[in-house]
Amino acid sequence: MLMRTDPFREFDRLTQRVFNEARPAVMPMDAYREGDEFVIHFDMPGVAAGSIDLQVERDVLTVRAERPAPERTEGRETVVSERPTGSFSRQLFLGETLDTDRIRADYDGGVLTVVIPVAEQAKPRKIEVGDGGTRARIRG
Repeated sequence: MLMRTDPFREFDRLTQRVFNEARPAVMPMDAYREGDEFVIHFDMPGVAAGSIDLQVERDVLTVRAERPAPERTEGRETVVSERPTGSFSRQLFLGETLDTDRIRADYDGGVLTVVIPVAEQAKPRKIEVGDGGTRARIRG
């Protein structure tokens, strides 16, 4: 059983509500490069897949989602409320070397995974260099 011993509990709850409504909460993420792709995982437990919105504009990826507050029912008294609800958003600035036309996204188990391929023109390539009448390959 949870015990209520904090005399400032109501003040803390009110402060959290005010600050959470004033600005969207940030969703935690991990990002890494794997081969020719960048992979980003966003934690969004309790978010319905239909509420997730991904947009790319001018090399900025914006992720928005919403987690509704639990329905208030008669007879229910909240003892602890630490999970944020409401609108969440996060913006990532993407480099020009990424192929924003081929972004893929999947949502499973409360985790949104976004995969962004490296653009073909940004991948390393071999360049042939001529030396008089012979040609040599040099890695570029």
